[in-house]
Amino acid sequence: MTYDLEIHIEELRAEANHCDLTERAQIIAELEAARAALAAAIAAQDVERVGEPPH
Repeated sequence: MTYDLEIHIEELRAEANHCDLTERAQIIAELEAARAALAAAIAAQDVERVGEPPH
């Protein structure tokens, strides 16, 4: 799952560099959401490995 999110983030970054300003704002918002989802997925994996929440 994290690999797919990483690919999606890279695609959004590339797309943000080649669009107009209005479209860029929307892509940046999507990029931030994807980064948050990636961070949550990584945290969930860490919990599964350790069995307790990170400190």
